[in-house]
Amino acid sequence: MYLNCHSQYSLRYGTLTIKTLIEQARAKAIECLVLTDINNSTGCMEFVKECLKEKDKDDVPYKNRVKPVVGIEFRQDNRLLYIGIAQNHEGLKELNDFLTHHNLNEIPLPDKPVLFQNAYVIYPFGYDPHALKGNEFIGIRPTQLNKLFGKPLQEFKHKLVVWQPVTLNADKSSYRLHQYLRAIDLNTLLTKLTPTDCCQPDEIMMPVDELREKFGQYPFIIENTEKLLRNCSINVELKISKNRKTFTGDLYTDNELLHRLTFEGYRYRFGDNPKALKKIQDELAVIEKLKYSAYFLITHDIVRYGMEKGFYHVGRGSGANSTVAFCLKITDVDPLELDLYFERFLNEKRTSQPDFDIDFSWDERRVIEDYIFEKYGREHTALLGTMSEFKGRSIVREIGKVLGVPKAEIDDFTDPSKDYINQKNPAFNKVMALQAKMDGMPNQRSIHAGGILISEQPITYYTALDLPPKGLPTVQWDMYAAEDIGYEKFDILSQRGIGHIKEAARLIEENQHIKVDVHAIGKFKADPVINNKLKNGDTIGAFYVESPAMRGLLKKLRCDNYLNLVAASSIIRPGVAKSGMMRAFIERYNDPSKISYLHPVMKEQLEETYGVMVYQEDVIKVCHHYAGLDLTDADILRRAMSGKYRSKIEFDKLVEKFFIKAKELGRPEDITLEVWRQVESFAGYSFSKAHSASFAVESYQSLYLKTYYPREFMVAVLNNYGGFYSRWLYVHELRKAGAIVNLPCVNNSEATVCIKGIDAYLGFIGILNLENRFINMIAEERRLNGNYLDLEDFVKRTGITLEQAIVLIRVGAFRFTGKNKKELLWEVYNYLGNKPAVKVEKELFNVPGKKYRLPELTQDKFEDAFEEIELLGYPVTCNMFDLLKTSYRGDLMAKEMIDHIGETVKMIGSFVCDKSVHTSKGTNMYFGTFIDHAGDFFDTTHFPGTFEYNPFKGKGCYLILGKVVEEFGFCSIEVIKFAKLDIINIKESEIAYSG
Repeated sequence: MYLNCHSQYSLRYGTLTIKTLIEQARAKAIECLVLTDINNSTGCMEFVKECLKEKDKDDVPYKNRVKPVVGIEFRQDNRLLYIGIAQNHEGLKELNDFLTHHNLNEIPLPDKPVLFQNAYVIYPFGYDPHALKGNEFIGIRPTQLNKLFGKPLQEFKHKLVVWQPVTLNADKSSYRLHQYLRAIDLNTLLTKLTPTDCCQPDEIMMPVDELREKFGQYPFIIENTEKLLRNCSINVELKISKNRKTFTGDLYTDNELLHRLTFEGYRYRFGDNPKALKKIQDELAVIEKLKYSAYFLITHDIVRYGMEKGFYHVGRGSGANSTVAFCLKITDVDPLELDLYFERFLNEKRTSQPDFDIDFSWDERRVIEDYIFEKYGREHTALLGTMSEFKGRSIVREIGKVLGVPKAEIDDFTDPSKDYINQKNPAFNKVMALQAKMDGMPNQRSIHAGGILISEQPITYYTALDLPPKGLPTVQWDMYAAEDIGYEKFDILSQRGIGHIKEAARLIEENQHIKVDVHAIGKFKADPVINNKLKNGDTIGAFYVESPAMRGLLKKLRCDNYLNLVAASSIIRPGVAKSGMMRAFIERYNDPSKISYLHPVMKEQLEETYGVMVYQEDVIKVCHHYAGLDLTDADILRRAMSGKYRSKIEFDKLVEKFFIKAKELGRPEDITLEVWRQVESFAGYSFSKAHSASFAVESYQSLYLKTYYPREFMVAVLNNYGGFYSRWLYVHELRKAGAIVNLPCVNNSEATVCIKGIDAYLGFIGILNLENRFINMIAEERRLNGNYLDLEDFVKRTGITLEQAIVLIRVGAFRFTGKNKKELLWEVYNYLGNKPAVKVEKELFNVPGKKYRLPELTQDKFEDAFEEIELLGYPVTCNMFDLLKTSYRGDLMAKEMIDHIGETVKMIGSFVCDKSVHTSKGTNMYFGTFIDHAGDFFDTTHFPGTFEYNPFKGKGCYLILGKVVEEFGFCSIEVIKFAKLDIINIKESEIAYSG
């Protein structure tokens, strides 16, 4: 009877979750519901799954089933056009195809749809009944029945159906919530909403008998409705793989091809290694049994294509546990070297689909995506979507806007520290009550970071497709829905770290004529020079190891090898650090006397990590080797303890099995209890060793380039828009690497930073306010027709505008002329002042402009520095210390801190970055990173109570009073007082320069 139900997936319109819809239907003994969300089929598969559930979360059987029927409500510009209801799965595909066509081609929906073969169409009352096709009906609300009085119904009575939309709960607050959602969606004040902007207040699910009674005088309408619903059903096998089933078109051929490629890779990776051979054979048996050959082959095909194009990639995540993946060059992590378990990635009892994470450079991922869409077909390929939700205090801002609350008051409402005062404000209490109702509701659809689906059937059997700004078809549900339906995603991600490596290799070949092999990981791991850089935390620019926290950890661990770096990459993760494992690991590493093992098996399995369970694989090892669980059950237990329960009953059975098996192996009961306590407490925080190992490989590649080709590497970091730090810091590192850093120059610079010998020229792209059209054109014109002779020649050849020429002059891009900036500014006004822009055309003869004799104009270095800060964001011809009013540079430098432990000292540092950490007491601690006058880093700690009076005030130099403290050889300053130092102004700079 309910042909038009909206869930919360009718974004900023529906108020009910799918679960609530079904619960209400069960409570009211409603046997069939039709989910028809507005312009999307996001919830269709979830709706089918929930309707067909036999039991609730407490394993109590449901008293009655609800038959699921699905469809889509089509609207254009907030106007209801019609409702499509699928008769079957083919009908859902037709509706999805119809919506997809209009979404992907950005065409408005028509007033009449195409003729569907397997779907019904319901028009709102008022539609001309004579224009109806065989599958089309008119819906009539109970409140519209009076309009039938006196009408000749005989001709079209068979075309009328019950139309009782469901959008709200029965309570008034549900309608109020709906109004707020509509105002947010329409970006208007609540008071300006019109009746057509909202649903009708009676759009609730009433008992069937009550609805029947309303249509009592028109039983044929009820009969038509029930007949329509009887003709609809949807059968979907969820959790069964929907991915492309074969790579070659045949399972047997897939298996043969996977074997051949794997054994070719085995010889390349291992030569002759019986242990590796056995592991590969075991993995292939599982892959074939679970029909995953196509998944491996498609992933191999993607990375093969990338390598043929000269792209670098990193395969990471749990997929790096696979030796087959290592042989196929999907990953560069050797599972034998690190004792990784394939079962962590794929096993016969795994309920959630595994996937590979493949990183490409940020500027090459689109090429890979285009290849995937082209090769596997657009009907079968789509990006994975995601659903952003209304969350936390951001909702307060949205509600405040539609209520017309002043911005200052909204700012107060979003500040939790002012809640106590605000609670006396009725407006605040109203906003917070609404915030609680909206928190967690879907807000808008977006794109997953990198997930791609490759489907066996056309993907519109399961979803309509959107066309987000990225320009590629995207499914309307997220990874959790994909998993429920049966899709394993291919994660094709991008990161700038790979761009650094790729660009550095290109620059080295171009600048030094050396072709580097960045894949010689074995050589890098054994290199003492690289490992020494690692140990000293000299890692700025290097992937994953450049942050202040990571550099501090490397120093505390004196990390000088690959295995320790893998551990460091794991324990730095927030969950691991919070659990106390990071502290325990560092203490045991630095003081072996603190290492203790509960049992010889624990020593055997955890010696590498000093008895601390650092990795997810450690949890599996302990469950397997100590308690005797097979590797599959061990991984299931680990996943369950990470919050990924399949079933509490199954989990309890596995825990019981843990103790039974341990007892069978003769393990002492008291020790088993303590082992289980440690497993249980660590499992939820542990991190994948394979993932960390993948990161560590890339870190070594970056460090190799930074160690032996530091100038080209830092240029590559700058050209890939840096990493953790601001741009100026990488310029600082480039200079430390021995490069002469030059300001942009029209005769030497490119769009990006370029390096010629040891001369590095900043690029045009880094100049603030320089228009895009000139960024590439200046260098292109120079390549075609030679260097610019002077400013006049530049103006004639580029058609530069006066404003843009001034920007280039002020940044120093014409210093090759030998004239200072003030002279050049006079000159450019002679060419372009109060004149139309010069038309660029080739001159037969170069006719010079008139020359004028100017008075002597001077420009000092401090003026230059301020202009550089304005136009580049940082000074180049000097540093921030040079701009200070004081000549004082502190009592000591960073390198001297180790000799002053426990002393209260004064230091001056140029601010690099800061980080806040929320403490268990509800306050914030802050951590700062600075550079001293010698160019070396040091770190500060700001405890609650001191920072409030001495806050960070942005970039610049600070005078720091504090105590030098040391932890495991790493020094920092506990701040007592802290103040930003004044810099000279222009007038003072003139005096300083003349003096």
